[in-house]
Order: sequence, then structure tokens, then C-alpha cells
Amino acid sequence: MRRGGTSRAWAGACAAPLAAALLTGLTVTGCDTTGSGHTGRDPSAAADGGRTASPSPRVTSDEDLCAALVGHWSREVLDGGTYGDYQSMGLSGGQYEILREVVDSARAAKRQGADDVGGLIDREAREGCVEWYRAGGPGEGPWQ
Repeated sequence: MRRGGTSRAWAGACAAPLAAALLTGLTVTGCDTTGSGHTGRDPSAAADGGRTASPSPRVTSDEDLCAALVGHWSREVLDGGTYGDYQSMGLSGGQYEILREVVDSARAAKRQGADDVGGLIDREAREGCVEWYRAGGPGEGPWQ
């Protein structure tokens, strides 16, 4: 009778399928360059060692991110899709105040039959966020 552990025969029988599964997993989860702008080696780019230039990633400003979040959630609230806790929306307290003002304006415009309530939301969200960041933006802590 053997003590503890697995037999060598069992380990040997499992090693090959396990290795194949790991290699398959690595192959399946490998990086995909589709849509990334990477076209592989460019033979006409011999001067730079055959590499192609790729554009720098676009950096989103704080104001742009704020306006996108406030605009998105303002539409959701206006459509009755949600009216939850501002933290569950991923908003700070200041962003939530902007959202409340935007939604109030959008509701009033909708009641008056405005055609472009979405445009109003975008403009007011942007203006509110720009003004908020000019005044100092988020305070101390994650939800200011």
C-alpha cells in the first residue's frame, strides 16, 4: 500500500491532455488585433524596422467623462429607467447635483413640447461639468 499522493501512471496520463488544454486556452485567449489599427508588418516601412506607426490613444478629459456620465444617466432618469442612488450610477455628489438640474430642465422642456431634449441634456450636462471643474471639481474623498 502506497502512502499519499497520486500515482505516476495517473499523472503521466493526465499530463498530455492538461498541457494541450493549457496551450489551447492560451491560443484562444491570445490578443486579437482586429480593429486595433495594427496591420502587422508593413513591408514598405523598412526605414523603421518594418513596424507600422499606430495612433496615440485619445485621452478623455475629466469634463468629457463627467458630461458623458451625467448625460447618460439624465436620459435614463428622464425615461423613467432608473432613479437610484448616485453611487450606484457611478456619480459623485457633485455630478449628481448636475444631473438633477439637467433632468429638471429636460422635464420642463419635454412638457413644453421641445423637439431636441437630447441636445438640451448634452449641452446642460457639458456646461454643468465644465463649471463644476472650474470651481474645483471633486473635493476630498471618492464621492465628492
